[in-house]
This record gives sequence, structure tokens and C-alpha cells, in this order.
Amino acid sequence: MSSPHVTELKDSDFESFLNGTSSPVLLDFWAPWCGPCKGLTPVIEEIASENAGKFVVAKVNVDDCPTAALQFGIKSIPTLIFFKNGEKRDQTVGVTGKADILRRLEALL
Repeated sequence: MSSPHVTELKDSDFESFLNGTSSPVLLDFWAPWCGPCKGLTPVIEEIASENAGKFVVAKVNVDDCPTAALQFGIKSIPTLIFFKNGEKRDQTVGVTGKADILRRLEALL
């Protein structure tokens, strides 16, 4: 992970991470073998660095976090899930543009 503004989550710290912030949270469910996920990574990192302190961004490797992937019914990746106050508020599946991701995050402020 090249961005210091993106957290890599594991199953063990998932719940405490989600409930530990009042800022909107973007979770990127991905895998290292997923081509579209790799293509979306720079966009996610850019959003995280440009909006540090405004939004919280984390990546969830579905291979390393099977419990979280199962909990949120992840069937295709990349999947982006948007949270506010620990509650799921929005979701996209597949590659999504930066403007759309930012619009969804802004709606949670």
C-alpha cells in the first residue's frame, strides 16, 4: 500500500475500525489478483490523500478477510461500500469513477 491515508483492514479490527469514527468511511473490497481492483487503487489512494481528515478510507483484501467479505455479501470485486456512523449507507460494484465516489462520500457529510 503506497498511500499513508489508506488503512488495510483485517477481520480482527474490522468492527472497531467502522465504529471508531464519525467521518464517512469508504471500504474498498479488493484482491491482488483482480485487474479492475488494481486499476481502481490509484483513484482510491488519490481520494484518500486529497481528503485526509474529511473521509476515512480503507482497503479490505477479500482473501485475507473472509469474515468481512461474507458479512457484507461481497460476490464481485471491486466493491465499494460507504458507511456513516458505522452503518452501511451506499454501495457500488465494479470500477467506479472518482467523481461518483466523491459524490457518494459528500452525500454522507
